[in-house]
Amino acid sequence: MSQERLFTVLLSVFGTLALFIACIGIYGTAIYLVRRRTPEIGIRISLGANQLDVVRLVTRETLAPVAIGIAAGIVASVELAKLVVGILFGVSQTDAWSIVGAASLLLLTAACTAAIPARIASRIEPLRALRYE
Repeated sequence: MSQERLFTVLLSVFGTLALFIACIGIYGTAIYLVRRRTPEIGIRISLGANQLDVVRLVTRETLAPVAIGIAAGIVASVELAKLVVGILFGVSQTDAWSIVGAASLLLLTAACTAAIPARIASRIEPLRALRYE
């Protein structure tokens, strides 16, 4: 069983590393979106958009590609599970709890990562944003 434990530990470490790299990518993309659209967000705020509207805008635009990726990943995982059925112990190849748990973890992580740029965007001062470029 030591070989299986080592394999499990390695998969856990690499999975955590992949989640961390995904967080960095989501954060980078979201902050780029905010920086690129600073004048537009400033105009929205000057025309009466409140902070919650700006947070919703940035969060929605950040999480939409993540949701599409999760949906594609679920489809791919169900299809590719047929290849690894021999190494699964105590879990069926289409275990709904595992798939939903992984998708929920990714979506929650993406939402937490997107919250920082959304908060930055909601605090943009309209006059400073108009002089941004």
